[in-house]
Amino acid sequence: MTSSRQAAQPTAESTAIFSRGRIVLVSLSAPREKFWGALLDLSPAGISLRGIDLNSMEDFARQVKSGEPVSPGAVFFPMHRVERMELDARNGEIPSLCERFFSKTGRHFSEFVADEESLVADAAERLS
Repeated sequence: MTSSRQAAQPTAESTAIFSRGRIVLVSLSAPREKFWGALLDLSPAGISLRGIDLNSMEDFARQVKSGEPVSPGAVFFPMHRVERMELDARNGEIPSLCERFFSKTGRHFSEFVADEESLVADAAERLS
């Protein structure tokens, strides 16, 4: 029989869902806010993301569409502020935030939040 403490421990399968580079939406408390971005790190101490405050999405999309230079910030949120984290995914007929961003800008959100390692790997792949 599994104890409640053992059941609460994350498994390799469950942590793989929230792996580096996945686009997530994080709900935070104190102050209450939502942050949308690419997961950089997930640890018992907290969550690191490269992204934007969800309230800024429309402005960010407008800047991207108009060709202005934009750069999402890399942030760390201590775990005591994290209420929940969910993958940015379509829900039936409701488009994901990434899909909404693409329909507004014609660009993929992942282009703006990819970490340097991913950018270097993509560039190397294109050259080969």
